[in-house]
Amino acid sequence: MVCIRNGVWKSPEAAVVSDFHLPMRSLEVKNRTSVDGIKGLRLITAIKTPYLPDGRFDLEAFDALMHTQIMNGAEGVVVGGTTGEGHLMSWDEHIMLIGHTVNCFGASIKVIGNTGSNSTREAIHATEQGFAVGMHAALHINPYYGKTSLKGIVSHFEAVLSMGPTIIYNVPSRTGQDIPPTVVGKISANPNMAGVKECVGNDRIKEYVGGGMAIWSGNDDECHDARWSYGAVGVISVTSNLVPGLMHELMFGGKNTSLNSKVMPLVKWLFGEPNPIGLNTALAQLGVIRPVFRLPYVPLPVEKRIEFVRLVEEIGREHFVGDGEVKVLDDDEFVLVGRY
Repeated sequence: MVCIRNGVWKSPEAAVVSDFHLPMRSLEVKNRTSVDGIKGLRLITAIKTPYLPDGRFDLEAFDALMHTQIMNGAEGVVVGGTTGEGHLMSWDEHIMLIGHTVNCFGASIKVIGNTGSNSTREAIHATEQGFAVGMHAALHINPYYGKTSLKGIVSHFEAVLSMGPTIIYNVPSRTGQDIPPTVVGKISANPNMAGVKECVGNDRIKEYVGGGMAIWSGNDDECHDARWSYGAVGVISVTSNLVPGLMHELMFGGKNTSLNSKVMPLVKWLFGEPNPIGLNTALAQLGVIRPVFRLPYVPLPVEKRIEFVRLVEEIGREHFVGDGEVKVLDDDEFVLVGRY
């Protein structure tokens, strides 16, 4: 696929990467979306980034995944998040993929670019570039590993909130540090604050919702109850990469404990190892991406791959992305890439 930019047909790589190092004054900020336009999104998919055998992006497979999400009712995607392996990308790759997604799909779905970093300087620069290539909102995590004080977290978020609609992402299991309600309260009045992707649990979600804040569940295993019992707007989901129609029904169709129970074994399987290991393995088995892993991720062992085939049969192949036969891939069919 090629995209048009300034009246000239270019590949998405040429259209976006060439702009990455230009000063902001030379870049037109487009596709401005109101914060309210983000707050109402019920199903946001943390989209997978597929690869070619040499480790470069497989944009054809990516576009097919995007098309499937749109056709099944997803209202937004997070590009280059944990699931999309943004942490394994150069910033040029990162911004290119955000720009490609906007240029090719931005009229049909909201594009939320993960431009967060543990470096405030990098987060500022990446967010400038993300909005310059047209993303509708930014996703920002608190500084990880080299943790800062609570006051420092507030200052970090204030530095990026001025640029456009922003979702704050709280996932202490990955960052090693909770973003407590006291911090969220200090930044909640910012007009660009769209809400929080919250992974601590539904009691925290209930607390925020009681204060009038838009919250997305970051836990697929809790998202049904978060939506219908605790007031969450919806979910930022990994599982919707695989069964977008079922996740759409869970977020749009009212309380449905039967359907939620049907999906839960798949969710449990997906997160048996750190995300996105399970998802990468599953999408390869479904034949919708090549079985290529950027290290340090490696596929699930064969017994888990066999279990996935059984899950697909129990839930129904028709609910999963792709239209080919689900297969148990052999170990030697996977490609592990360390240099790309």
